[in-house]
Amino acid sequence: MDLQLGGKTVLVTGAGQGLGRAIAEAFAGEGSNVAFHYYSSAEGAEEAAKASAAAGVKAISVSADLRSGDAVRSAVDAVEAEIGPIDILINNAAATQSKPFLQTTEDDWAPQIEVTVAGTLRVTQAVAAQMAANGGGSIVNIMGDSGRVGESHLLVTATTRSTTLGLTKSLAKELARYKIRANAVSIGLIQTASLDAHIGSADDEKMKRILSAYPLRRLGLPADITPTVLLLASPLSSWTTGQVISVDGGYAMP
Repeated sequence: MDLQLGGKTVLVTGAGQGLGRAIAEAFAGEGSNVAFHYYSSAEGAEEAAKASAAAGVKAISVSADLRSGDAVRSAVDAVEAEIGPIDILINNAAATQSKPFLQTTEDDWAPQIEVTVAGTLRVTQAVAAQMAANGGGSIVNIMGDSGRVGESHLLVTATTRSTTLGLTKSLAKELARYKIRANAVSIGLIQTASLDAHIGSADDEKMKRILSAYPLRRLGLPADITPTVLLLASPLSSWTTGQVISVDGGYAMP
């Protein structure tokens, strides 16, 4: 199926590693021009952008600290200047931490709030302004299921992730007049290099307990998530907005 993504310009945040990189590479595979955003994963973003460009699309790596409005605006302007106006925004970047809530401090909360909440708002506002001026676009927000159902030891992460629900639905209602769609993909645990940092080290017994919460009895892979993201971003989903789609192995069922 042709998803009609060829020639579209896509910005993926947090695309230097893990799921973000996989999503950005999937868009490049569909013929999209892709900006791989990163903050600390420069090597991965630059490597992925170089490989994508070699495959025949326009691709760049772009650095920005999402805690800085000036940095975000500069990055968005750089994407437009180098590969074209942004048609699709994938908000993937987030800060997470696994820690009992009563042991956390405000220093633990701050980066999660500044990156996952305020950082996403900064990027979305900068890109949406560009989209509105250029006739529309599509925004897909990635969130964790902890933000929908809650999760022990991920209370602060779940709180910040839950804001994605309100953001997505509000964007869909407010920006439809500009032909901008907004949807979200809510995911379960994904096997990436950062998995241990997210859940803490897991021995066989702990992993059995984790898997018991998934009816399909396995964790997700990046390749399980990318098709849904691509479809929601695609013109084929032009009548879909304000929706939260779960791709989570059955972990949480509405």
